[in-house]
Amino acid sequence: MKKPILFLLTITLVSTNLWSQNNSPQKTEVNRKVSELLSKMSIEEKIGQMTQITVTNFEAKGKPGVFDMAKLDEAILKYHIGSILNVPNPGAPTIQRWKEVITTISNEANKTRLKIPVLYGIDAIHGSSYTAGATLFPQQIGIAATFNTEIARKGAEISAYETRASSIPWVFSPDLDMPRNPAWSRIWESFGEDAYLSSEMGAAMVKGFEGNDVGSKYNVASCMKHYIGYGSTTTGKDRTPSIIPERILRQYDLTLYQAAIKAGAKSIMVSSGEINGTPVHASKRMITDILKTELGFEGVVVTDWKDIIYLHTRHKVAETNRDAVRISVMAGIDMSMVPEDYSFYTDLLDLVAKGEVPMSRIDDAVSRILKMKFELNLFESTVANLKDYPKFGSQEFIDVAYNAAAESITLLKNKETVLPLNKNEKILVTGPTANSMKYLNGGWSYNWQGENSDTYAADKSTILEALQNKLGKENVFYTPGSDFANFDDVEIEKAVEMAKNASKIILCLGEKNYTETPGDISNLFINDAQIKLALALAKLNKPIILVLNEGRPRLISDFEDKMSAVIQCYLPGNEGARALADILLGDVNPSGRLPYNYPRYPNSLEKYNRKYTESLGDEEQNNDATYEKSYSPQFEFGTGLSYTTFEYSNLRLDKTTISEADSITVSVEVKNTGTTNGKEAVLLYLSDIYASITPEVKALKRFGKISLRPNETKTIAFTLNQKDLQFVGNDLKWISEKGTFKIQIGNLTKEFLLQ
Repeated sequence: MKKPILFLLTITLVSTNLWSQNNSPQKTEVNRKVSELLSKMSIEEKIGQMTQITVTNFEAKGKPGVFDMAKLDEAILKYHIGSILNVPNPGAPTIQRWKEVITTISNEANKTRLKIPVLYGIDAIHGSSYTAGATLFPQQIGIAATFNTEIARKGAEISAYETRASSIPWVFSPDLDMPRNPAWSRIWESFGEDAYLSSEMGAAMVKGFEGNDVGSKYNVASCMKHYIGYGSTTTGKDRTPSIIPERILRQYDLTLYQAAIKAGAKSIMVSSGEINGTPVHASKRMITDILKTELGFEGVVVTDWKDIIYLHTRHKVAETNRDAVRISVMAGIDMSMVPEDYSFYTDLLDLVAKGEVPMSRIDDAVSRILKMKFELNLFESTVANLKDYPKFGSQEFIDVAYNAAAESITLLKNKETVLPLNKNEKILVTGPTANSMKYLNGGWSYNWQGENSDTYAADKSTILEALQNKLGKENVFYTPGSDFANFDDVEIEKAVEMAKNASKIILCLGEKNYTETPGDISNLFINDAQIKLALALAKLNKPIILVLNEGRPRLISDFEDKMSAVIQCYLPGNEGARALADILLGDVNPSGRLPYNYPRYPNSLEKYNRKYTESLGDEEQNNDATYEKSYSPQFEFGTGLSYTTFEYSNLRLDKTTISEADSITVSVEVKNTGTTNGKEAVLLYLSDIYASITPEVKALKRFGKISLRPNETKTIAFTLNQKDLQFVGNDLKWISEKGTFKIQIGNLTKEFLLQ
């Protein structure tokens, strides 16, 4: 066993940074205003601030989208609610309609004694996706595939601009879940399986949303979610239990939130799940002891939908709803997304009156909420002046979304360089995802499940339309081939017959639009109808380009070997089909990389940074061809091909022996050895050769993306610090240990010694 070295430097720096932020003149003034306002508030007004209600609660019966003013008056004047969320019926209002909605709410708030503004929040997770005409970006999993944090930051910046143009100052994003089961229905809302990649992307999004001044009319408050362990369910299904040792939580999951907190995130949403038998909404250790005290998080802690109620009705840890309110508020919850009644308000009022919840806990929660409202400048204005937002839905923003999609799309296979396509050949486009915007955008697009994308994005191109626009309808013909559920032998036969007249086949497979529990599956394989279509077309022995539009890696091992090329599009958003068409035709060189391992088998779901014992079969039976490899993903994390070639050389370390106080600089030369301009994501992996906690085979520690012309060479350098060498020990403290470490970039490796 190697001797451990403990490092306190990181904690000291974080504490110093927090002290500096907390004592800035701006924060001091905000704290003064909060204290002054808090002293004037009644207990009823305070508890109202902690209450969040869905906007559809205030709609008139039988009149979708029309406020029943008596209901709104009751909410704001009687119950003093502090926050409203969600989208009014029938969905996706224009910015003009949003202005009317927020103006109506603001006018009611101005009738109250203290005129405290209502904080409005929305699920703007890949653009201002609940506003008609807004710019929609790839979903987070696609942003991760770009390996370009500037794309993440810029996309969030545009999303903030367009959300504020909608008079909404608060977005429930970024998603910092770390999924451990590829069947999970929300994997596409995450940044994939790697903690470092997710941390960097999450922090970039927070900076894009909040900017240098979250109170600016072009910025919004972000909301990290879902704290914590939500993506690690043992069943792979949404909102089901997780079993995660705290050591694992600290080494991986918690680091994502630490990075976003450091980036300035103003709020956090708590996981709907439970860890080791304790619902996170009921965990004082997770919310108060770790998040608020240890990490020093000063923002608002909000529940997810109905989750306090679910402590009683689902989790069964509270005998009554009143008990659920007490447990969650004492655990550290500041705001309850109730969201359809006033049970939280009435129960909490009674709990305070009877001394079961102290005023100190209420004052802490309300102070956090008021602080965010002051920081957002809501006391100055809650309604956007639409003249301030001339770029809403502009070509400038669309171009950024297009580039994000283009850099996300990942070429996984290109046998005999079947791609790019010849622009003069006849192409059959088939498959259930080929001609709908729903499958390009996925869930949380215009409405919850995203089923209205074809209506709201009617002016955008499907995959079929994008290819026809490039090649002409006379050269691109189409039939659906199959759907997501049912066999249709006649339709499959039609696709086979049409393919006989094509030189190549674009086969568009994947998943229907979904999110959360409606997206739960029991079979990770892509569905039988799509497999049958793929196998039927393969019998023609014509080149097939498999295009995947999916939120998670559905298994394709039944037919992948029969495909000439494989492209993963993830959920690329409204501009995704245009970007895909340009990549297929070689007008854009693909540069995405997989942000997860794409599994080959349902019982072989190892992550790329697996432990050595997860592939024992490879070591013990590598000379016996009758055994399957233990570690054999369909495509490994970081896979991504290009139409050009890159050569790595001259991997250098500025030192080969370091002490516990040193950093180490790593540089490598990358040359474009092909004939086409290309972008290359350069990934640096680190391996701790021996450690007292079994080490990972390798772990991503740095990445950067560069553009290279043919024959051009660039040097890219990375600096590793002591935290990069550490892991969490059994005592739950970060440590590193003396010994040898290996760096890998491309096919090059170098070792250094920590002494």
